[in-house]
Amino acid sequence: MSGYLIGLDVGHTLIKAAVFDVRGRSFGAGVRPVEVSRPHPHWQERDLAATWRAVAAAISDALADAGLPATAVQAVGLAGHGDGVYLVDAQLRPVRPGILATDGRAVGYCAEWRTPQAAARLLALTGQVPEPYAPACLLSWLRDHEPDSLRRAAHLLFCKDWIRLRLTGVVATDPTDAAAGLCDVSTRQWSTGALESYGLAELGRLLPPIRASAGVIGVVTAEAAEQTGLAAGTPVITGCHDVHSAALGIGALTDGALSSVLGTFNINQIATTVPRASRSWQTRCSVVDDLYLSMATSPGGAAAVDWVRSITGLTQEPVSTVVGRALGTPIGADDPLFLPFVHGSRLDPAVGGAFAELGGWHGPDDLVRAALEGVAYEHRMQLTALVPLDRVRAGSVRLTGGGSRSTEWSQLLADVTGLRVEVTDTHEAGARGAAMLAGIGVGLLDDPLDAARRWVQVIRVHRPRAARAGLHDDRFGRWCAAIAALQNGVPNRP
Repeated sequence: MSGYLIGLDVGHTLIKAAVFDVRGRSFGAGVRPVEVSRPHPHWQERDLAATWRAVAAAISDALADAGLPATAVQAVGLAGHGDGVYLVDAQLRPVRPGILATDGRAVGYCAEWRTPQAAARLLALTGQVPEPYAPACLLSWLRDHEPDSLRRAAHLLFCKDWIRLRLTGVVATDPTDAAAGLCDVSTRQWSTGALESYGLAELGRLLPPIRASAGVIGVVTAEAAEQTGLAAGTPVITGCHDVHSAALGIGALTDGALSSVLGTFNINQIATTVPRASRSWQTRCSVVDDLYLSMATSPGGAAAVDWVRSITGLTQEPVSTVVGRALGTPIGADDPLFLPFVHGSRLDPAVGGAFAELGGWHGPDDLVRAALEGVAYEHRMQLTALVPLDRVRAGSVRLTGGGSRSTEWSQLLADVTGLRVEVTDTHEAGARGAAMLAGIGVGLLDDPLDAARRWVQVIRVHRPRAARAGLHDDRFGRWCAAIAALQNGVPNRP
């Protein structure tokens, strides 16, 4: 077999395009930033035309970096951030800026669906109770605050759907994005019952067709070819939510596989062959019919560490330097604690970010170290809920995301969780997973298991150090106590 595949990973702030051969070797890449707009407190949006231009430029850059003719590309796969809302009209033009999954304007709409009765009904039907960034909450907000936007809209899309629309002209989504609260997680189809539960039955007209994630849905149009450098007629697959793509890209999309993303978001997830609902996580359809991802997510990841770097004046140094120096000093019993919820959390009741147990002797490096530890403790909290479901690879977790580049932070995660942390041979798991889906779609790869066997290799393993277990058990207990104290409105004092 010969030829090449392109994978796109369209995140919140960066667009990544990568070229792989059919054996999974990387041949070129392109990365372009895309601006996030914050016109009001809690809002996070982006211009859809600018996003497409960034994607087109990243594809062009990747082809140039690989030194390949456009005709060498056999297929294009794509993944994008989940949730949020991207509305287009009947002429397939954006109705308004896209609303990102980091947006918090609709937080007030969650309470009515978190009552025990409502939550039980939604969990059984959709696999989750909606968060502020979920389509149900955002559509409710638009109904009440921007009704004209909904009147003009003809289609509700997700991030990767907008990019695929520009590549092919085809309106659709896939089961992984449809599973963001508006579909029946068992049937993988849109749910009238879910829409009625949210009071959004009249908006069913906006829901696009659901197509297989790895299915070829269209081809690159002449217009898209001119803008990207791809050959007109190149097959394009439907694509998926980026967390599924990332799991596939590190070989963790098989029954019982546990994976973590140490990135902007904290994401911990396990693949299962049956949907398992809990308020501690969201259960979503995955890229093949008999697979689901139970995922615990939070914005308390690297973005929280970046915030600490900013307030301590450490943003002028490379991130790797700051992290390496902070973790170069072992965490001690009298180090401060950090709750990484400065951008929100899924806790109920919610709390904000906070430092605890600060002393006058603590400096910027101590605060950064506390932030890195606090992110790891939230991973532990989420994994503690998910690990009992791990029937196949108990004791190990595959790690990806920007944080996995740091051997020190990866080791801290192993020490904190007590799990063996495995890091694979890519830092661009989302783009690689998208390319793997493209290979499956055009018959170059059989399925996710075959793709992982051929493309993925573990290159680094971090084992938990028994000597650190007692320290982290104690500090994790104090970290949880600080959360409980804030939730109860009681000052956290020794």
